[in-house]
Amino acid sequence: MSKLLQFKILALLLILPSIAFTQQISGTITDAATNLSLPGANIIIKGTATGAVSDFDGNFSLTVENFPVVLVVSSVGYDTQEVTVSSASQSIIIKLEEGVALDEVILIGSRNPNRTAVNTPVPVDVIDVSELTSQAPQVNLNQILNFVAPSFTSNTQTISDGTDHIDPASLRGLGPDQVLVLINGKRRHNSSLINVNGTFGRGSVGTDLNAIPSAAIQRLEVLRDGAAAQYGSDAIAGVINIVLSQEVNTLALNVTTGAHFAKNANNQTGGVDGETVNISANYGVPLGENGGFINFTGDFDFREDYSRMKSWEGNVFNLYNTVERFANNDGYNLSDLLDDDVADVIQYANAAGINLGGASTKADLRTILNADNTDAELAARGLVRSDFNMRVGQSEVRGGRFFANLSLPLDDNGTEFYSFAGASSRKGNSAGFYRLPNQSRTYTPAYINGFLPEINSTISDKSLAVGIRGKINDWNVDLSNTWGKNAFLYTIGNTFNASQQNASPTTFDAGGFNFMQNTVNLDINKFYDGILDGLNVAFGAEYRLENYEIEAGEEASYAQYTADGQVITLSTQNPAEDFFGDSRPGGSQVFPGFSPNNELSRGRSSVAGYFDLEADFSEAFLASFATRFENYSDFGSTINFKLATLFKANENINIRAALNTGFRAPSLHQLNFNSTSTIFDQNGDPQEVGTFSNDSRAAQLLGIPQLKEETSKSVSLGFTAKVPDANLTITVDGYFVAIDDRVVYTGQFAPTPDAGTGTGGVPPVYSGPQLELFNLLTQANASRAAFFANAIDTESKGLDIVITHKANIGTDMSLKSDLSGTFSKTKKVGDIKASDLLERAGKVGTYFPEDSRVYLEEAVPRTKVNLTNNLTAGKFNVFLRNVYFGEVTEATTNVDRQQVFGTKLVTDLSLGYKASESLTLTIGANNLLDVYPDRAAEVFSDGGTNRSSGRFDWSRRAQQFGIGGRFLFARLSFKLK
Repeated sequence: MSKLLQFKILALLLILPSIAFTQQISGTITDAATNLSLPGANIIIKGTATGAVSDFDGNFSLTVENFPVVLVVSSVGYDTQEVTVSSASQSIIIKLEEGVALDEVILIGSRNPNRTAVNTPVPVDVIDVSELTSQAPQVNLNQILNFVAPSFTSNTQTISDGTDHIDPASLRGLGPDQVLVLINGKRRHNSSLINVNGTFGRGSVGTDLNAIPSAAIQRLEVLRDGAAAQYGSDAIAGVINIVLSQEVNTLALNVTTGAHFAKNANNQTGGVDGETVNISANYGVPLGENGGFINFTGDFDFREDYSRMKSWEGNVFNLYNTVERFANNDGYNLSDLLDDDVADVIQYANAAGINLGGASTKADLRTILNADNTDAELAARGLVRSDFNMRVGQSEVRGGRFFANLSLPLDDNGTEFYSFAGASSRKGNSAGFYRLPNQSRTYTPAYINGFLPEINSTISDKSLAVGIRGKINDWNVDLSNTWGKNAFLYTIGNTFNASQQNASPTTFDAGGFNFMQNTVNLDINKFYDGILDGLNVAFGAEYRLENYEIEAGEEASYAQYTADGQVITLSTQNPAEDFFGDSRPGGSQVFPGFSPNNELSRGRSSVAGYFDLEADFSEAFLASFATRFENYSDFGSTINFKLATLFKANENINIRAALNTGFRAPSLHQLNFNSTSTIFDQNGDPQEVGTFSNDSRAAQLLGIPQLKEETSKSVSLGFTAKVPDANLTITVDGYFVAIDDRVVYTGQFAPTPDAGTGTGGVPPVYSGPQLELFNLLTQANASRAAFFANAIDTESKGLDIVITHKANIGTDMSLKSDLSGTFSKTKKVGDIKASDLLERAGKVGTYFPEDSRVYLEEAVPRTKVNLTNNLTAGKFNVFLRNVYFGEVTEATTNVDRQQVFGTKLVTDLSLGYKASESLTLTIGANNLLDVYPDRAAEVFSDGGTNRSSGRFDWSRRAQQFGIGGRFLFARLSFKLK
C-alpha cells in the first residue's frame, strides 16, 4: 500500500467521527410582542465565527458538535439576547424584545470587533438585502441602492458608448471613483471602463456593482464618512461593504419578470416594452463540525432595450439622395464615378425631374443637389420619420453571475480559512446616433437609407479572495490575498467605415481594455477589556498591484483610408470624399476601434501601513484615531489621519463627530487611457475627439500638467436618538468635504490656425506648435483633443437623516416605516488650475468647461427623500415606497439652455402572499403612477433647443430616476429546506 493511499485512509478515519457526531440546532426567531417571525436576524455561536441568518419565515439552523452552546441572537431594532442550548433541538423559539436600533456588529467604520452600527462614531447604514429582493421591484444592486439609500445615486445612461452598459454610481454627490467598495471587508477591484462621454461622473472610474448577484448578499453596510485613513484610496465619500450570505441547508430560488407598461413605451406610442427576466438561486452547505460553510449563488438575467424617442424631426434626404435612388433602380452606383465625370449625375437628376438650371460642373451640382428633399423622398421610399429614430433609452443586456462564500474552521480556537470568489459575464447591445443618408458618415451604396450603428459589449469579471484568520498570543491576525480582473471588449455592428467605401465590413472587432488588481492584507488587532472601559488596538499593512491594458482592434475599425484604399499615416494623404467633397471619416461608425498606437500595458504598485486606536474612556465617551501611510510607485507618498468621537448624552441619545483627511490616487485608467471616439456636441454635430495621456506630446504642446493625487479634508457631526416608548430611532448627520486637485475630463482642444477657418472652402493654415498639434490629431484620426487634469477644487456639504419606526397593530400585524433623506450641495471653489501656457492661449474655459461644472454640481439630485412602509399581516405583506427626487440641471456649455428639471415623486408598491411554507408570490410596480422627468424645452431665449431635432425629449445629461416609466413585475420566491 502506497504512502499516499495510507494518508488518504487515515484522513478519512479522522474526518468520519467528526461528521458522525455533528448535530443540528434549528429554531425560529420571533417578535416577542407580536409573535411574528423575524427574517434577517443574526445567530452566532458565542466565542466562534460560526453563525446563521434567519430566513423569510424567521427560521434558522446551525451545525454543532459539542453542547452546551450559547447562541447570541441580534436583529435590527431589537435587544441582543443570549440563549443557552444544552442539546440538539428542532423546536427552539427565541423571542426578541424591541430595543436598540442597529444593534448588530458591523465590519466597517470601526475595527473594534464589538462595535455596532448604533454606537459607531460615524454614520453606517445597514441594509437588509434579502428583504428588498423579496419585496421591492429592483433586482440589480445599483438600482436597489438608488431607491433605498438617499445618499446613493445611480441611473442607466443612454447614448453614451460603454457607459450604457455599466451604470456610474456615487455617494453623497461625489464622484463614482470617490467611494470605495469592499466585499466581506476586502477591497473590490474597479471596472476597466472609464467614463468619457456625456454623463455624470465623466472622467471617472467606478466599480461594477451589477457584477455581484444581489441574491449572494446578506446585507449592505454603507459608511457615509471619509475613510481613507482606514482603508486607503477612493474612500473620500465613504465605503460600501457587501457582506455575503452565510446561510446553509436552505435553497432560495427567485424568479422575477417584468416590463414597462407605460404611456411613453415604444417610442411614445404606449404599450409594453423593456421586458426583463431574472432567475437567482442560493444554497449553502455546512462544512465540518465547527460551523464551517460554503454558500453558492448563481443568477441569470435578460433585459430588453427600449426607446423613448418619438420621431426624428430633422432633415434626412437631399436631392443627391434622390439622384442616387434613380441610379440604383438601374443598378448603377454613382459613387464609382470619376471626379470630373458628372454626366451620369446630370442624367439621373433629369430623370428625377430635378431642375439643374443648366449646371454642368461638379461645384454647381454640389450647390443644387445639397438642398433638402426629405418629404418627397420619404413618400417615394415609403418611409416615415420615425424610421430614422435612435434608441434613446436602455441598452439590451444578457448576463450571468456566480458567487461563492466559504468559511472553514481549522481548530477549536477560532482559526479559520476563508475564501470568496465570483465570476460574471455580461453581453450588452446599445445604439448610437442614427447615421442619415445625407451625411458624409453614411456610405449610401451600402446603406441607402442610412443606418443605426450598434455597440456590442462583452464584459467579464472575475475575483478570488483567500485568507486565514485566528489568534496568536491573544492577538487577532488576518492574512488575505484578494485578486480581481474586469475586461470590457467592443464589437461594433450594423456599421461601416465610410472612408473604406465598398471594401468596408459591417461588423468590427474594436478592441477593448481590462484592469487587474491584486491586494495582500495583513490586519492585526486586540481588544483590551481591562483598559479604560475597553481599548481596541489595530494595525496592519497592505500591498497592492494593479495593471491596466488597452487592446487594439482590427485595422478597419480605427483606420482612415484614401480613395484608392491606402491607410492614412501622413498628414499629406487625403481621405476618400463624398460627392460634396466632404472627407469620409475612418473607423467603425459610432465607436472607432483602438489602434496599435493606443495599445498599452501599464502597471503600478503601492504599499501601505496603518495604525488604529479606539478607546471607550467611560460608558459615555469613546474616541478613535487612525493614521495611514501609503506609497505609490508612480506618483509618491501620502499620509492621512482620522479622529472620531461618540458621546452618550443619556441612555437614548448619542452625539458623534469625525474629522479626517483623505486622498484618491489617480487611477491607471486616467493616467494612461488614450483613444479616438465620436462625441456629439450639444447641437448633435459629431466631433472626432482624441483622448491623450498627460505624458503625451499633445499634452506638452497645450500645457496640460502631469496628474497627481486628489486630497481631501472633511468633518462630520451628528446624533442618534431612540424613543423606546414610541419604537422610534433617529439619526441625523451633517458633513463638509473639501477636495483639492480634483481630477476632471477636460473640454475639447482644437489647434489654432494662423489663417483660414476650414469652412467656405478656405483651408486652415497652421505653423509651429499648432502645426505639430494638428499633425498629432491627424495621426490619431481626430480633430480635437481632451485630457485628464487636476483642474479644480471643490466643496461638498450636506445633511443625512434617517428615521425608523415600528408599530404593532393588533395581534397579527406590524408596520415598519423608514424615512430617510439627503440634502447636499457640491460646488467648485476658487479658480480653475490652468497652466500659464493655457492662460496665455485663452484656453482656461476649455480646461474646465461649463457643462463639466453642471455635471459636477447639478446633474444629479442633491435632494432625495425616501419613505418606505412595510406592512405584514398574516400571510400578506404590503410594501409601499415613495421616493422624492430633487431638481437637476441640463449639462450644457450654453448657459441660456441650462434647463432646470423639477422635483418628482416616484411610488413603488408591491403585494406579497405566502402561499405555503416554501412559496411566496409577489406582484408590484416601480413608478406605479408612470411619472417622468420634465420634458426638454421646445425653444430657449436664444432660439435654440436641447432636443437635438427630436432626439431627446428627456435629457440624457441630467439624471433623476430614468425615463422608462411604469414598470410592473411578478416574482416567485421558493425556500426549500
